[in-house]
Amino acid sequence: MANARKLADYLGNPFLCSCGRTHSTALEGVTVGAKAMNTLPAYVKKYGFRKLFVACDEITYGIAGEKVMQILQEAGIKAKAHIFTGKRFIPDEKALGELMIDADRECDLVVAVGTGSINDMCRFFSYQMGVPYAIVATAAPMDGFASSGAALIINSMKVTIPAQTPLFIIGDTDVLCGAPPRMVSAGLGDLLGKFTCLNDWRISKLVNGEYYCDAIVNLVTGCIENVLSNADQVAGRDPQVIGDIMEGLVLTGVAMSFIGDSRPAAGSEHHVCHFWETLELQEGKIPVLHGTKVAVGTVMILKMTEFLRESRPDFATARANAKLYDQAAWEENITRIYGAAANSIIALEHDTRKNEVAGRLARIDAIEENWDAIVKTMDDNMPSAARMIEILKSLDAPYAPAQIGFDSGRLYNALVYAKETRARYTMLSMIADLGLTEVLAQKVVDFVNS
Repeated sequence: MANARKLADYLGNPFLCSCGRTHSTALEGVTVGAKAMNTLPAYVKKYGFRKLFVACDEITYGIAGEKVMQILQEAGIKAKAHIFTGKRFIPDEKALGELMIDADRECDLVVAVGTGSINDMCRFFSYQMGVPYAIVATAAPMDGFASSGAALIINSMKVTIPAQTPLFIIGDTDVLCGAPPRMVSAGLGDLLGKFTCLNDWRISKLVNGEYYCDAIVNLVTGCIENVLSNADQVAGRDPQVIGDIMEGLVLTGVAMSFIGDSRPAAGSEHHVCHFWETLELQEGKIPVLHGTKVAVGTVMILKMTEFLRESRPDFATARANAKLYDQAAWEENITRIYGAAANSIIALEHDTRKNEVAGRLARIDAIEENWDAIVKTMDDNMPSAARMIEILKSLDAPYAPAQIGFDSGRLYNALVYAKETRARYTMLSMIADLGLTEVLAQKVVDFVNS
C-alpha cells in the first residue's frame, strides 16, 4: 500500500529529528490487508502473552469479535470477552467500571475490537491495569488508533487523558471495506481535518513561538495528500484505498506519539466537534460520528478563515477590545452555553489564563508583526471550503451543520465558544484575540443559510 513502507519505517525506530528532538512510538506492529485478523495469534505468541481480555460492543462482536475469539481458541490461546450492551457505547465512568469488575486480574493483554470509543476505553483501562493493549479495527472512522491519549467522557465532558499507545494494530480490509458508508466517510473526514489543524500549529509557532516540527508536519501532509488523490475511489470501497485510509489514520496517530500530544492531528475543527459532542451527551443523544463532525467543522473553519483573509485586521481596535475583557461576564456566558460541563471549562481557564488581557495584548502584537506570514501560510497550505464541500458531496457525506442536527444557533455558538474546550492556540483563538469572533461567526452562519 502507498503508506506501508513509510509507516513501517517509524515502528520501533527512534530517530533524531532536524527539530532537535528524538521521536519514537511505542507502536511496534501494524498489519493492514486481506485476512489480517489471522495474524493475531502470531502477534500473541511473538510477545508471549498467555491470557487475553477482549473488549467489544454488541455490534463489533458480530463484525469481528466473534471471529477473533474463534481464531484465538483455534490457536489454543486463552481469552475472555467482555461485550458492552446498549445502543451505542459511551467511554465513560460506567464503562470503565464494567471492565474493572469483569476483567481477569491475570490477563496480560487487552484487545480492543472496534474503533474510536472502544479503543479509547481500552487504552485507558489497560494503562490502569499495567498491561499492554492491541487493536483489531472494525472500521476506519477516526485517527486515534495509534494515539497515546484516551478521549473519555467524564462528568458529561469529553476530555483527553494520558494513557498508552497500542502495541500492535490489525486492520483487516475484508472487514474495513464492509463498514457502513458513514464510517468510511468519517475516516476520510478526520484526515481532511488535518489541513486546518496543521495550519493552527503553524500560526501558533508564529504567534507564540510554540515548538514546531517540519518533519512531522510533512509526514502528516503527505499522508493527507496521498489519500486525497484517491478520494474518488473511496465510495467504491476499493480495498487499496480503504487500506490507505486506515494506514493514514494510524500514521497521524504515530505523529501524535512522536510529540506526546495531539497537536499534529487536532485543532480548531476538533474543538468545534468537541463542543457539539458535549451538547449531544448532555441531551442524551447518540453522538454523530467523530470524523463526520470533524469534517463539517473543517468546512466551517475554512470558510471562517476565508472571511478573515478578506481584509487586514484593525489591530488598534483589537487591543481596545482586549482591554474590555470581563472574567465574570465570560463565566456567566460559559455557564449558559456549556451547562453541566461549564465547571470544567471555567477550571481550565483558571489554570491556563488563556483569555487574560496581558497575554492577549502580547499575542496581538505578535499577530500584527507576523500578519503577512500568517496570511501566506493560510494561502499556501489550506484548500478552499468549496473544495472540501465538493469532496464530501462526492461521498454523500454531510458538509453542513444542519445535516447532522445542529442549527444556526449551535453553529454560531460553536464558532464563538468551542475554543474554550482546550488550552491549545488555534485559528479560533487568533480570531478571538483580534476581536472578530462574533462578526466572522455570523458571516459563516449567513453563508451556510444562503
